[in-house]
Parts: sequence; C-alpha cells; structure tokens
Amino acid sequence: MLIADARGAVVRCNDAAEPLLPAAAPGTPLADVAPDWLRDAHAELCSLGPHAAPATGRSAAGDIDGRHFEAHPTVRDDGSVAWWLVDDTDLQLVRTALRRERERSAFLAKASTVLLSSLNLERCMDAAARMAAESLADAALVIAPARGRRLPVVTCVRGGEPETTTVTVVPDSVPGLGEALRGFPPVPSRWIDPGAAPAWMVPESMGPVGSIVITPLPGHGVPAGALILLRKAEGSVFSEEEEIFARLFAARAGAGMSAARLYAEQSSISDLLMRELLPPPLHRISGVDFAGGYRPSADHERIGGDFYDVHPAADEGDASLVLLGDVCGKGLEAAVLTGRIRNTLHALLPLADDHQRMLGLLNTSMLSSHHTRFATMVLASAVRRGSSVELKLTSGGHPSPLIVRTDGTVEVAATQGTLIGAIPTIACTTVTASLAPGESCVLYTDGITEAKGGPMGDELFGEERLRRALAGCAGMPAEGVVEHVQMLAGQWLGGRPHDDMAVVVISAPRTHHLSAVNGHTRGRFTA
Repeated sequence: MLIADARGAVVRCNDAAEPLLPAAAPGTPLADVAPDWLRDAHAELCSLGPHAAPATGRSAAGDIDGRHFEAHPTVRDDGSVAWWLVDDTDLQLVRTALRRERERSAFLAKASTVLLSSLNLERCMDAAARMAAESLADAALVIAPARGRRLPVVTCVRGGEPETTTVTVVPDSVPGLGEALRGFPPVPSRWIDPGAAPAWMVPESMGPVGSIVITPLPGHGVPAGALILLRKAEGSVFSEEEEIFARLFAARAGAGMSAARLYAEQSSISDLLMRELLPPPLHRISGVDFAGGYRPSADHERIGGDFYDVHPAADEGDASLVLLGDVCGKGLEAAVLTGRIRNTLHALLPLADDHQRMLGLLNTSMLSSHHTRFATMVLASAVRRGSSVELKLTSGGHPSPLIVRTDGTVEVAATQGTLIGAIPTIACTTVTASLAPGESCVLYTDGITEAKGGPMGDELFGEERLRRALAGCAGMPAEGVVEHVQMLAGQWLGGRPHDDMAVVVISAPRTHHLSAVNGHTRGRFTA
C-alpha cells in the first residue's frame, strides 16, 4: 500500500510496497518515486475534489519492474489517497495465453473448414499458402510431392496472392525439405541457415530471410507435401511454441490436400470406368437405323443400372444384335454388374441367333458370381430385308417392346420371360416382327413408365401414356423418337427424383427422298 496526499507527496509506504518503490520515503514527490501511470492516476483522482473522489472508485494498472499491477484507490478523510497495489502479472499472463489459445483454436477451426471444403488440390494449396502467410509468417510455400525432380510449389507473401510454379530441384539439397516430403519429423528452425535458402524458395518482394520453418504435411497414410514458413530478417525468429502451432496447421493442410488428391484419383478412375460403362452412341448399321438415350437416376451422376448395346453383324446379310437391360438397384455397384453382364453377352455373341440360350448362359453366369442382384433384359436381332427390317425379340423379365406403325398404331410385342440371375432355370419366349419403312420398335426400361410426376407429383408416367406418346411419333426417325420420349418423361418428372431411364429405337429407314426439277419447281417425294 502507498499513501499520497492531495499535493502528490508520499505520506506512507508499507512494508510490502517498499521493495517495489524503495525511494518512496515520506514527503517525497510521488512523481519521483512512482511510475507515470500511478502518478497520473493519483493526479486525476485528486483533481476531482474531496467530495467527488470517493464516489469514483477509479483504479489504474501498469508495470513496475517488469511486473503488472492494478492500483485501487481509497480516499481518506484528510484528502490523501491510499493506493492498494495488487500484483496480477500471472493473471494477465493466463488471460493473454487464453486469448491467444482461443485465437489459434478459431484459426485452426477455420483452416479445417476452408481446407477440407475444397476437393480441388490446386485451390486447397492456394488456400493453405494464403492462410499460412497471413497468420503464421511473412511468406509461405506449400509444396506437393515431387513428380520426379519437379516440385509443384504455391508461394504466397503476406498481403499478396498465391502464385503457382514448378521447380526442378533435388529436395535433399535443401536442409529439412527432403525429410519433410518423406514425412519425417521436422528439423528445428534453429538448425536451418536462412542464408543458405535457394533463390526459388525466397519471394523477390520479401527481402532477406531471418528464420525458416520446414514441416511435413501429413496425409492419409502417405505424406501430402511440405510447408515452408519464412520470416524477414528484421522480424522475430520462430519460437518453439510457434513451430508446434505450425505443425498443427500443417496437419489440417495435409489432410485437406490428401483428401483432394484422393478425390482427384477416384474421379479419374470413375471417369475411366464411366467411359467403358456408359452406353455407346448409336447410328445406322447395315441399313437399319438405331438410336438410344440414357438418363441416370437423379442421385447418381452419370452411372446406373440401365444399359444398352448394339453389336453389328459380322456379315452384311446377318442380323445385328441389340440388347437393353436393367440391373436391380442403381449407382456404382449396379454399374459394375452392368459391365459384367455386357462383357458376358459380348463373349456369347457367336450364339446371337439363339436368344434363349444366350439368356440361359447369362443367367448361369450371374448365379455363379458373388452378386445378389438380378436383371431384366430384352434382346432384339434386326436385319434389313429389302425395304423392311425383320426383327426377332426376346424378353427376360423386361417390359415388352412396342412397335410403332406408320398409321400411329402402337403394338405390343408379345414376348415374356423370367428375371435373369434370380432362379436357376429361366423361361422366355421369342417373337418375330417386321418393320415397314418409317416404322419403329421401341425398347425401354421401367424407369420411364415408373417416373413419378404430373400435376400432383405422385402419378406414374405409365405404359398407356407412353403408348399415346409413341402414337404421335409415327414416321419419325429413330433419333426423333428417342428425343420425344425423353422430353415427355422429363416434363412429366418436373425435376423430381427418378430411377435410371434408357430407351433404344430400331427403325426401318424410309426409301423416299426429296428432289426438285431444274431447281425451280417445288420438291416432291419420289421412290
């Protein structure tokens, strides 16, 4: 406790205060023995007068000999003020540490959100470099694993934008970098000579480097790269606590980059698989027009359980084989089984004239696999005979094909059969049909007829509505029929979820063409 009168002279200093203010003898001016912050607080309090001062309850705070104190005043009856000095240095340190820890926790939480929200490796590296430069150092470099001797590097200076480059360097030539890229524990910054940093590591706008931290970016099982932090020569060196915090940030950056790389690899694999699994484009083969359309279910991008193929005949006079099927379920697992079925049927092409035997062998193959899914399928053999197209149709538990005549009549091909891959022995019937020029045979999956939509959103598109739609397609080319069916089904859905949908149209081309006489008369159809 220190007591000073209204004129600013020391009245008394108790035993506890003497070590802090050894020169505070009675009668000594407070300005000569107390720190400025205490002197100013005393003068301000006394200036308020004897009646106002007791009501203020003012306190002051400041440092004395490297310790932090709070000074709480008590105004005495004679106008002097007793200052009670409370050492709260440890409390301030705790508060500072707590605030710093909260700030770091908030930063790490933000880093996790930002870095894990992007599955693009380049954007993830940019974000990591920018956040590190703004909060951890004057400049930061994020380095991806080497491609041979080439290192993909993203560099960012505080206040600047990330820049992407590729450098050719031997990582072990930079102290700590080779170890970091291999996932070893980081080398302490005090062991790294800033003057030995290669030119590619130091941004031109930064100037001399005073301290460097190189730490690994841990990934999912394999290193995701390395993080390099740079501080200017005139700045402070990295403390041990800051290096530990940098490793905490690096763990999040590495997790984000590793997730982005895994996603890119899986996406590349998926794209490769999809190119093999997606139905092929169709066209005219041996005088027969083919067209197809496929729309995967709304919750599975690009892939599903519906499929179709057209296998051209080996000889001009033989029939081409069309197959359209629907595997139970949807998504990648259904698509994998789809690929297996298509490969099996391709191997059975020498038996293409015997639909029932092909489906029987496919059924046996599916039952012998580990899959528990089944499939429905329809096979169609199509061959041009003069101006017409002769068809042979066989269904294995699939919706019956529809034949659209030139007068708008829609006929149902009376082929039926059991599911493929469900029971040991299947039964199916084969029917024949003939298409005159301009007539079509439509194969479709139940994703079209079972599409829910309409005014109330819960009505099936249905077979009857499909037949009415096809009646309006009389004489259309194969591509037009496919587009019309897909358009009507899409309008019926109105953006609602749906199952996979596939449609294949086999058409007998018209034998008429448009001609003109001398370029002046109206065109006419001629045989």
